[in-house]
Amino acid sequence: MAANMYRVGDYVYFENSSSNPYLVRRIEELNKTANGNVEAKVVCLFRRRDISSSLNSLADSNAREFEEESKQPGVSEQQRHQLKHRELFLSRQFESLPATHIRGKCSVTLLNETDILSQYLEKEDCFFYSLVFDPVQKTLLADQGEIRVGCKYQAEIPDRLAEGESDNRNQQKMEMKVWDPDNPLTDRQIDQFLVVARAVGTFARALDCSSSIRQPSLHMSAAAASRDITLFHAMDTLQRNGYDLAKAMSTLVPQGGPVLCRDEMEEWSASEAMLFEEALEKYGKDFNDIRQDFLPWKSLASIVQFYYMWKTTDRYIQQKRLKAAEADSKLKQVYIPTYTKPNPNQIISVGSKPGMNGAGFQKGLTCESCHTTQSAQWYAWGPPNMQCRLCASCWIYWKKYGGLKTPTQLEGATRGTTEPHSRGHLSRPEAQSLSPYTTSANRAKLLAKNRQTFLLQTTKLTRLARRMCRDLLQPRRAARRPYAPINANAIKAECSIRLPKAAKTPLKIHPLVRLPLATIVKDLVAQAPLKPKTPRGTKTPINRNQLSQNRGLGGIMVKRAYETMAGAGVPFSANGRPLASGIRSSSQPAAKRQKLNPADAPNPVVFVATKDTRALRKALTHLEMRRAARRPNLPLKVKPTLMAVRPPVPLPAPSHPASTNEPIVLED
Repeated sequence: MAANMYRVGDYVYFENSSSNPYLVRRIEELNKTANGNVEAKVVCLFRRRDISSSLNSLADSNAREFEEESKQPGVSEQQRHQLKHRELFLSRQFESLPATHIRGKCSVTLLNETDILSQYLEKEDCFFYSLVFDPVQKTLLADQGEIRVGCKYQAEIPDRLAEGESDNRNQQKMEMKVWDPDNPLTDRQIDQFLVVARAVGTFARALDCSSSIRQPSLHMSAAAASRDITLFHAMDTLQRNGYDLAKAMSTLVPQGGPVLCRDEMEEWSASEAMLFEEALEKYGKDFNDIRQDFLPWKSLASIVQFYYMWKTTDRYIQQKRLKAAEADSKLKQVYIPTYTKPNPNQIISVGSKPGMNGAGFQKGLTCESCHTTQSAQWYAWGPPNMQCRLCASCWIYWKKYGGLKTPTQLEGATRGTTEPHSRGHLSRPEAQSLSPYTTSANRAKLLAKNRQTFLLQTTKLTRLARRMCRDLLQPRRAARRPYAPINANAIKAECSIRLPKAAKTPLKIHPLVRLPLATIVKDLVAQAPLKPKTPRGTKTPINRNQLSQNRGLGGIMVKRAYETMAGAGVPFSANGRPLASGIRSSSQPAAKRQKLNPADAPNPVVFVATKDTRALRKALTHLEMRRAARRPNLPLKVKPTLMAVRPPVPLPAPSHPASTNEPIVLED
C-alpha cells in the first residue's frame, strides 16, 4: 500500500512511450481535473541521452574534476558506463502529466563530495545530479552554491589599537558619519522635526502630478510620506546641518519647493508590481532570472529593495493566505495501483507455453546487452528492421536507466579487430549487416532481404548546417557510421546561432574542367565490355550469383583487353554490344518482345531507353544534362522546338565490323 502511495516531493518514473525509457520527474502538485482524473505538476529531470554531445563532453569534464577533487576509488569501464546512466540533470522546466502514467518511485540526491560513486550502482532506483540543464539556452550550470571566502568577499580586520594609541588613518576616506548619538538635541526635539518632515513630504506629494495620480487621497499621501525614506532623509538633514533645527528646516523647504523623497514602492507602477508577483511565483527568490525574463529595465538592487518592501504590505499577507488555502484544498497524496498490462514490445512466439514467451522466437538470436540466449520473456528493441531483442532483466534496466548494461558501438565502445575499418568495398546489405544491432546469427537473413528504394531530399537549411556546423556534424564520420543517430535539433539550434555571424560574401567555388559529352561517349563505347553471341532461340537465364562475382578486387585491379572479349564473326550493334538473343536486326526475323518481370529484375528496377528518350538526350545541352543528373527528382523542362531545331550530335563510327540502325530492344 505504501509503495503505491505517491506524495508531493516524491521522485517517480513516468512512462510516455512503451519502447522509450521512463521519464524521471519530481512531483510538485497533485491536481484533480474536472472529469475526475488526477494530474501531476512535475519538475523535469533529463538524462545524458536527452542532451547534445557538446554538453555531454562538458558533463564528462565536470565528472573528471569531481573524481580528482574527491579522490574517488577506481572503477572499471563497465561501471563507468553504468554511472552515466545514474546521472541526471535538474531543470526548472515544469509540465503536467496524468498520474496514471506513474510506474514507480526512485531516489534522486545532490552529489556530495563525501559520496562514493560506486555506491549508487549498488542501490536500485538511485540517481544523482550535480548540474542544472536549461532546455531553452542549452546550457549546463553547477547547482551547488559557492562558498565565498577570501579577501574579495571578507574584510580584513586590523589589530586593535592599544590604549592611548592614536589612529593615524584618514577617517574621511574610510567611512562617512551619518548620525551622532551624542548630539545636543533631545528626543522630543528630534521627534518634532520628524513630524515636520512628514508634513513637508505630504505637501510635496500634493504638488507632484505623478504622485497625485498614484495617491489620489490625503490618507494615501500621508502614509507614503511616513515611510522610512522620509525619516532617513530628515535624520541625514540634521547631521549635515550640525543638528541646528533652523538650518535643517530651511533645507527641507528650499527655494524651489519642498523636497520629495520616494522609495521603490512608490517608483514602481502597478503593472510592474504584477509582473514581479508573477515572476516571483515562477522563479522564487532567483532575482537574476526575474530581472532577465520579466523586468530587464530594472536594476538588481531595485528589485531586491522592492521585494523586501513588498513583504511588508498587505498584498504579501493576502497572497500568503491564498496559497495556504490552496495548499489545504489540493491533494496531498494519491494511490496509483501497480501497472500490470503487457508491454506491446513483448515477443510472443506462436504456440509458446505459458511462462516461456519468446523462447522459440528466432533461434540463435541473443540479448543485445548481456548476450544471453535464455530468458523467460523477450522484448523487441531498436529499429524494427534489425530485429534486436532484450531479455527481461536488461529490458527493466533499459526502461529505468535509459541504456544497456554493456557499452555498444553507438555508445563509444572500441571496435573489434575482426571488423573491417572501411566499408567502401562492401555492398549496402553487407555494410548494414555490420551494425551493432545485428548479430552474426541473423546477418544472413538480413542480406537476403530486399530493400525498397527511397529518396532523401535536403532543404536549404540542412545544406547550410552541413557547412556552418561541420565541427559538430562531422560528415565523414557520419557517412561511415550511418546507423549512428544524429541530434538534428542541436545542430539546427547551433546553426541558427552561427548563421547571423557568418560572412556575407559568397563561397568561392572552383570550377572543374570536364570533357565534352561526345568525347565521354566515345570513350565509353570503346571501353564497353562485349558479350559473346549465344545461339538464336535459346533464352539465357540471368544468374545473380554470376553477376555479383565480377564485383571482386580482380575485376577492379585488372581490366580485360578488348581483343579477348570480341569473338570472331560476332556481329555488333550501333551501341557497341553484340547481337544476342532477343535483339532484332535487319537480317533476322522479328522476335516477340518479352515483357520484363519485376521479380526477376535486378535490385531494384531496370530502366529501358526508348527512341524518344535517346532523342531527348541529344536535345539537351551539356549543362542541362549535368543538372538533370544531380537532381533526378525534378522534371525536365525542354521546349518542343529544341528537338526539331538542334541537329543531333554526330558520333564517331565504332570500330566494329557490323552495325544496324534499328531500334534496340532489351530482353531479360
